Amino acid sequence: MKITRLEAPICQGGENPMWDAATQRLYYIDNSGCKVHSYEPATGATRTLDMPTVVTTLVLREGGGAVVTLRSGIHFLDLETGALEMVDPLPDPPPYVYNDGKVDSRGRFLMGGSTANFTAPAPDGGLFRLDPDRTVTRLDSNIHFSNSPCWSPDERTFYFSDSWVDTTFAYDYDIETGGVSNRRVFVNTREIGGLPDGATVDVDGLYWVAVYQAGKVAAYRPDGTLARVIDMPVKLVSSVAFGGPDLDRLFVTTIAHGTQGEPTEEGAGALYVIDGLGAKGRLENRFAG
Repeated sequence: MKITRLEAPICQGGENPMWDAATQRLYYIDNSGCKVHSYEPATGATRTLDMPTVVTTLVLREGGGAVVTLRSGIHFLDLETGALEMVDPLPDPPPYVYNDGKVDSRGRFLMGGSTANFTAPAPDGGLFRLDPDRTVTRLDSNIHFSNSPCWSPDERTFYFSDSWVDTTFAYDYDIETGGVSNRRVFVNTREIGGLPDGATVDVDGLYWVAVYQAGKVAAYRPDGTLARVIDMPVKLVSSVAFGGPDLDRLFVTTIAHGTQGEPTEEGAGALYVIDGLGAKGRLENRFAG
C-alpha cells in the first residue's frame, strides 16, 4: 500500500471527491475556498471554477455538468463555463445548509442538511431528496452536521452520518420510492479518535469513511465491525472516493484549517491517493434531471 500526495490545488476545506469515468477526471470542492477543482491523474492537469459562495456538494448529471449545493440553495453547474442555474433556493438566512450528497441508481440526489447555527449547533438539519423533476422532499430530521451519504451495493441500506455525535446511521432504503426507514446506529467513530466525514462503499460492501481529526481512513463491514484502519499524513481528512481506470485507487481530500483550533499541519489541505489497497469501488450514479 502506498499513500501519495498529489500535485493538485490545496484547499482550505477540501471535500467531496467525485470520479468521472467518462473523462477519467476527479472533481472535488474547496468548500470554504468557494471553488470546484478537477484533476486528471494521467496528465496531472488541473482546472478550477470559482463559486460565488461556499460550495458543499457536487454530483454529476446524466446530461452533462453537475449539481452543486451552495449556501444559497441547489444549482446546476456547467463544468465548462462555470455558469450556475438555480434549481431550488434556500431563504436568507437559511434554516439549514446542504452538505454532502450522492445519487441512487434511479437518478435521485440525496443530500444532507446541516445546522446553520455553527456557534451553537442544534439538530435542525436533516436528510433531503432532489428528484429528477426538481421536487425536494425532506426524508429525515434531527441532524446537526450531515455527512457520509452512500448505499450498500444492493441499495437496500443507506448510510448517513451526524458528525456532531460521531455517529453513522444505517437506514432501510426503498429503491422504488427513494424513501428511508428504520434509522439505527451503524458505527461510532469516536472509538478510533475522530468523527465521520465523507464516505463511500466498495464492491464488497465495505464502508470506507474519512475519520476527521483522527487522521485515519477506516473501513467497516456491513455488520458494523471494524475491518481496517489506514493512518494518513494529516489529521483533518475529510472525504474519500474510488477512482482510476479500474476504480482501485482511493482518493482522499483533506482540510487545511479546522474550525476547533486544530494546529495547521504540513500537507493539510492537499489531495492524496492510496494505491494497493486490494479494494475496488463502484461507479457513482448521475443525477437524472
